[in-house]
Amino acid sequence: MKIGVVADTHDLPLPAQMLKEFKGVDLIVHAGDFCSLDVVEDLRRIKEVAGVYGNMDGSDIRRVFPRSQVLKLGGRAVGVFHGEGAPQSILQKVQAEFSGKRVDAVIFGHSHQPLNEVIDGVLYFNPGSPNDTVRAPYRSYGILELTDKGIKGSIVKIRN
Repeated sequence: MKIGVVADTHDLPLPAQMLKEFKGVDLIVHAGDFCSLDVVEDLRRIKEVAGVYGNMDGSDIRRVFPRSQVLKLGGRAVGVFHGEGAPQSILQKVQAEFSGKRVDAVIFGHSHQPLNEVIDGVLYFNPGSPNDTVRAPYRSYGILELTDKGIKGSIVKIRN
């Protein structure tokens, strides 16, 4: 199973590179800060969208998506949470959100800082932001591949 992962789109134009690659995924997961239902609809025109709301999302998005959730995907448990607080402590907040829950991977956003790291057997995956040119080191999104051998994450940089 191949999952397209994005976060922190903030109702800004979505990169053509990402939209094209997402046509080849089985599901799109958005880790919050859509900032507009238009973003949801744009992504839904490509594939089914699962996700969570972020701190910048209004009541319209919060009626559609939960604060956090655990998705069962390809026999794996994947937690999704936007994150909160200062960028330096985001990983601790994300870990606390899923404390006591069995997850194979956790997708999150909020910091706009890409992360693809296994800690204590759990993949922590932040795709960065596909359209932030201020707080992010580069514009990016992610791909997760789920197989019977595990979960592999890839951060994809926007080329142009």
